[in-house]
Amino acid sequence: MNAIVKPAQDVRVEDKLFQNRYLVDAGRPHIKVAPHETPSAALLALTRICPAKCYEQNERGQVEITPDGCMECGTCRVLCEAKGEIEWNYPRGGFGVLFKFG
Repeated sequence: MNAIVKPAQDVRVEDKLFQNRYLVDAGRPHIKVAPHETPSAALLALTRICPAKCYEQNERGQVEITPDGCMECGTCRVLCEAKGEIEWNYPRGGFGVLFKFG
């Protein structure tokens, strides 16, 4: 007997991310980008690969972060922390991302 297979619905990452909640710790970001004149290739890569789109280039071409909405996935840590291009700390208790499953 042949089963009828329905095509998978289009699922957008943005729709899934919207289900998560983030409690901002005002004035105490858990990630900071080190001052730089020209961003490294790794910092520029963060503007494309951060799943929460927290990194972007400003009008001077420098990479900045808006940590609100950060998923704390560690992508930026893998690319940039060892070289000192970012400073990453866990958010204080009660702040940061709250994942909603389902």
